[in-house]
Amino acid sequence: MIGEVLPETGPLAFLSSPMIEGVALAMDDIAAAGGNVRLLTGDTATDPDIAPETVNRLLGEGAHVIVGAAASGVSQSFIQTLYDAQIPQCSPSNTSPSFSTQQNAAYYFRTVPPDQAVSPILAGLVAADGATNVAIPARADDWGNALSSLLAESLAEFGVGAQIFSYDEDATSYDATVAAIEGMGADAVVLVTFAEGAQIIRGMLEAGIPPHVMYASDGIYDRNLATTVDPSNPNVLDGFVAVTAGGGDEFSERLVDRTGGDVAYGGQAYDCVVVLALAALAADSTAGPDVIEQVQAVTRGGQKCFSYVECAGLIAEGADIDYDGVSGPLELDDVGDPTFGRYLIAEFIDGELTVTGSQDVDLAALG
Repeated sequence: MIGEVLPETGPLAFLSSPMIEGVALAMDDIAAAGGNVRLLTGDTATDPDIAPETVNRLLGEGAHVIVGAAASGVSQSFIQTLYDAQIPQCSPSNTSPSFSTQQNAAYYFRTVPPDQAVSPILAGLVAADGATNVAIPARADDWGNALSSLLAESLAEFGVGAQIFSYDEDATSYDATVAAIEGMGADAVVLVTFAEGAQIIRGMLEAGIPPHVMYASDGIYDRNLATTVDPSNPNVLDGFVAVTAGGGDEFSERLVDRTGGDVAYGGQAYDCVVVLALAALAADSTAGPDVIEQVQAVTRGGQKCFSYVECAGLIAEGADIDYDGVSGPLELDDVGDPTFGRYLIAEFIDGELTVTGSQDVDLAALG
């Protein structure tokens, strides 16, 4: 019984489609291979006040494991509940470094690396374009504080100066943030935002800051962003660059058929479901302590396999498996973080958010 806790509404709702469809594809593949799985769904509304109620409902309905939440701050709102109840949780998109060290994350793992992986990629893109004075408007939440700090450190390693402008994500106006960016004379801006970033972008454009000096982290990787910023001008963001976690080409093609083009975190959501199902199979149990004990084991150190049906067959034969997922080789470490990340680099070109490249990161090599 898999409980899905993802943002059907709220400021991350634009990211939900590939994750929800990734879960659905995994459920289909597991069922087709003879796996006994059932999905329970719930909306977090991207709200740390609402998400715990959703989680409690799903637990009451019998969920053995939880997939989600999408936002790091939302996961923090119920991680203690799952720790106390001994319910395994996998997030496809939480990137805050906090989960790697906190004590109540013993039943938590993720299929996307923490922000130490993406910050050097973003910083490298900015530095390669010649920026020297970078503004980082960032949400004043767990994720925003962590990523903006890591970005500033990565930019410094490239010899690029940066200034962070933290803002209240619930503010009614972001004029002060835009004014601060304009006042520092920034020659590049890296947005660490969710959907509210569209208002900041609109303000920067009105202040004369062009889109080709703007960069975005995954929190605002939205192919409809240009029309949100200016419905009358589809080319308003041409030159704007965004980075997000992605999956392999073959799986992305499956996902695009169901989402119309969105792929961010879909592979990671798929892998959450498959890893949890394989861990339960390897444990021959749906009890939380038994499942979580097998999570790292099924992703590293055994015989390589690349699908639920292949891996399940090996488990039935008594083999120790190493599942490599559609988002890449996971190789989960001792705290449940993947040591591999695949990132898509995209740019608005002629009004379309177009993937222009990808970059793989080996966190083990990064130390």
